[in-house]
Amino acid sequence: MKKAHVLYNPKAGNAEIFEKSLLKLKALLSDRETEYREVTQIKDYKEFFASISPEDDVYLVGGDGTLNHFVNDVRDVSYANDVYYFAAGTGNDFLNDVAKGSDDPVLINKYISDLPTVEVNGEEYRFINGVGYGIDGYCCEVGDALKERSSKPVNYTSIAIKGLLFHYKPTNATVTVDGKEYKYKKVWIAPVMNGRFYGGGMMPTPDQDRLDEEHRVSVCIMHGSGKLRTLTVFPSIFKGEHVKHEKIVAVHTGHSITVRFDRPTALQIDGETVKGVTEYHAQFGVPASVK
Repeated sequence: MKKAHVLYNPKAGNAEIFEKSLLKLKALLSDRETEYREVTQIKDYKEFFASISPEDDVYLVGGDGTLNHFVNDVRDVSYANDVYYFAAGTGNDFLNDVAKGSDDPVLINKYISDLPTVEVNGEEYRFINGVGYGIDGYCCEVGDALKERSSKPVNYTSIAIKGLLFHYKPTNATVTVDGKEYKYKKVWIAPVMNGRFYGGGMMPTPDQDRLDEEHRVSVCIMHGSGKLRTLTVFPSIFKGEHVKHEKIVAVHTGHSITVRFDRPTALQIDGETVKGVTEYHAQFGVPASVK
């Protein structure tokens, strides 16, 4: 019987969620020869895949951040193994998008074989869910600070509401989609999405398909509104209904998207924070005419 290799991230989610997830996976794999190791123990994935049989299965146990690190670590690595994802995070946006309600490991090869990239501050990353910019990046920045001080789960919705009311100041933005430029004032969010969900259940681009045959991503801009109007509309993003408010919400889809703010703010890539960003460029299947 083929062997199972479980790569787990004990820092995903919180300790209780992680322990329950790992125990459940162990039960599911109880009849198989299984090897467990922390993802941090693997320094070279080319070496790792070369050391196991191509018939063996690989299981990733963690959250969206764990997936992000994996897809970037293997971007230049060839492997024939089936890779499964077993969610142990708190937001689990990827799981909600591809297999909502599933408690079983999900085969993810088709979702990670071809991914969009984002260039930030001269560095290029693959992303699996989305790139958040604006108050969503601010929420991750504040959330990171809270995690350093406490082991309690972070309530990102609460951070967003407090940010909207008191702390976060909107920016002006220039958004370029496949060469066409759009200008927006008082921008609250400007994420580029590969999937539908980010931020623990928010759906900024409800029509985005991560398996889009044309390899396109979508950008959502919430703009031009004051604090109270934005706060009134913002909760509807959890059902994707914010897009009905066309005066303050715009969605554009394309292969090459650049978002430029008029002042630095935090950005997040699948939940991983990058501070002090004024511009990012995302692309996916870019035609030569718009590179």
